[in-house]
Amino acid sequence: MDKLLKLLEQNARFTNEQLAAMTGISEAEVAARLEEYEKQGIIKGYSAILDYEKIDTNHVVALIELKVTPKRDLGFEEIAQTITTYDEVESVYLMSGGYDLAVTVIGSTFKDIALFVSHRLAPLDSVVSTATHFVLSRYKEKGVIMCDEPKDERGVSFL
Repeated sequence: MDKLLKLLEQNARFTNEQLAAMTGISEAEVAARLEEYEKQGIIKGYSAILDYEKIDTNHVVALIELKVTPKRDLGFEEIAQTITTYDEVESVYLMSGGYDLAVTVIGSTFKDIALFVSHRLAPLDSVVSTATHFVLSRYKEKGVIMCDEPKDERGVSFL
């Protein structure tokens, strides 16, 4: 992978000046390459990684395994594209192994996600079965360690 892209993937907040210094190319060349990457669709967007436990909001994430029946001549594309249109869906991946699609869903409550699965995903024609796994804790997200230093809460004190 291009060093510029790798750096940007690690931290999208690097300035063009910083990227130029780290890659050894001019700031103008960095800007031109980034613009070209965006035009070509190589860079799809920029995002922040948020620690929702520190924000006063309800945030529940689930990984949903889907077994689906692919459509003739369309494969998994049609069902995957349908699923990507739902606002609750963060990501959709075609998988190898025991299930076909992995769908990451975000909701405000466990019930919201359960209702999304039962009312919107499961009834789709191609869906054969679903298995929902709720994320209980995030330790690392997109290469960033999410947990703070562990506190010793055992209550043992030796003086």
